[in-house]
Amino acid sequence: MDRFWLKNYPQGVPADIDASQYKSLIQLLDEAFKKYSDKPAYSFMGAEMTFRQLDENSAAIGAWLQSKGFGKGKRVAIMMPNVLQYPVVMAAVLRAGCTVVNVNPLYTPRELEHQLKDSGAEAIFILENFAGTLQQVIDKVPSKTVVVCAMGDMLGFAKGTLVNFVVRSVKKMVPAFSLPKALRWNDVLADGSKMTLRQVECSHSDVAFLQYTGGTTGVSKGATLTHKNVIANMLQSEAWYQPALKRMKPGEQVVTVTALPLYHIFALTCCALLSMRTGGKNVLIPNPRDIPAFVKELGKHKFGVFPAVNTLFNALANNDEFKKLDFKSLILSLGGGMAVQQAVAERWLKLTGSAICEGYGLSETSPSATCNPTDTSKYTGTIGLPLPSTEIAIMDDDGNKLPVGSVGEIAIRGPQVMAGYWQRDDETAKVMTPDGFFRSGDIGVMDAGGYTKIVDRKKDMILVSGFNVYPNEVEGVVAMHPGVLECAAIGVPDEHAGEAVKLFVVKKDAALTEKDISEFCKEHLTGYKKPKYIEFRSDLPKTNVGKILRRELRDQKKAA
Repeated sequence: MDRFWLKNYPQGVPADIDASQYKSLIQLLDEAFKKYSDKPAYSFMGAEMTFRQLDENSAAIGAWLQSKGFGKGKRVAIMMPNVLQYPVVMAAVLRAGCTVVNVNPLYTPRELEHQLKDSGAEAIFILENFAGTLQQVIDKVPSKTVVVCAMGDMLGFAKGTLVNFVVRSVKKMVPAFSLPKALRWNDVLADGSKMTLRQVECSHSDVAFLQYTGGTTGVSKGATLTHKNVIANMLQSEAWYQPALKRMKPGEQVVTVTALPLYHIFALTCCALLSMRTGGKNVLIPNPRDIPAFVKELGKHKFGVFPAVNTLFNALANNDEFKKLDFKSLILSLGGGMAVQQAVAERWLKLTGSAICEGYGLSETSPSATCNPTDTSKYTGTIGLPLPSTEIAIMDDDGNKLPVGSVGEIAIRGPQVMAGYWQRDDETAKVMTPDGFFRSGDIGVMDAGGYTKIVDRKKDMILVSGFNVYPNEVEGVVAMHPGVLECAAIGVPDEHAGEAVKLFVVKKDAALTEKDISEFCKEHLTGYKKPKYIEFRSDLPKTNVGKILRRELRDQKKAA
């Protein structure tokens, strides 16, 4: 197809990238570890880990995995926030030849059980803060090799001991748990250090990550991301960053603020993996919701790249202590995960002098598909241009490509597009066209310059602080409550999260209260999926065949 948008590419950004320059992510990581060995790769709670230490630690964990029979075809789950162990395990799993299964640490037992069963992950590395959740499902899942980590395990003996004491005994962030067969991180690392990592030959088509995402059915599916998919998106992102990097001094290391969770595809690729490719340093923020602690940590660094979602940009821009920081080294503010609001973008630009460069992508596209030029000086209100080697088409319901200026479904074709949904050929067929375009489910329009603007979402998906919430899942859980006759969930505007979940309920039990439903949801749904608003109705609007009309509920709320 005609890539007319190339005429608006920034100078120096290539039209295409060559993913074939690396056979696998293993080769790419090995190169980075040698090339940048003495540079700091990660900073966490005042401690730094160099690329050499990342190489040695991941080799040890990888060798240990191999000694336990984990190699090509095996899946290993990681259930951690942004701590030093995450990049170590992620690199170790890949170097052992296995597949990484990223798990949200805030999952409920029900959600965790589904993902571990669906992925077939036979091992899991988990931060002890969340081990109680695993305990509740351990007898039902295939993950029988369990390694438990503590927050301070990689901070040195003195500091690590202190941090673990504070986390466990002062802040009481580690609920009691019992996993009798679980191994401890320090023991596994020590054992692996005595072993030798065997080189594994992986190809472009081997699966590197299973990145779970929701679906219109409400069933979480694994986007199958191959080594080629992720290599391609790293190289695409690296090429797209070049105009911003020209603002740096020669030889200066890129410091990226990694506040977005590494188990999320945005931070995984754009922070962790891209920094490994380019020799940058990630400043790990384990809990960005603790704004005072976050800002205090930022004050210790000269950060250059700041990826975030709209809600985080907004919270920081309204924080008095954040306003006192030095932003002279900030060369790129990267917005994604949810729509960046104009008011927030303008406030951020005025404060930091850095325009928010908004991009777009999905778990299914590794994730980046489009982005505004990184040397932008203003908010455009669009999701930018297609990245190198990427094509964007606007399609009608029948899959026909529409002319420029037409509103339709955004479809993406490129080397970063997933191989399909894990063991779900039927679901894959619904989103992939015969000529290789992935149908995103988002409605947009492309202008004559190649810039795309999102108009609406075709799916009923709700976007809460950058995380996907699917109404069918929420409704399926709430419908299990014995006092509920029927229910429907929609997204409503929310000042802080972009959108919030609103639930409409028809009672079966007249005594049912909002508190009853809220407590039920707290037990069965991750925090961001829980309804913020609950409204009781005598009935719900339906089609002639009995399907609940969510659109009508949304329209009623707009009219109100």
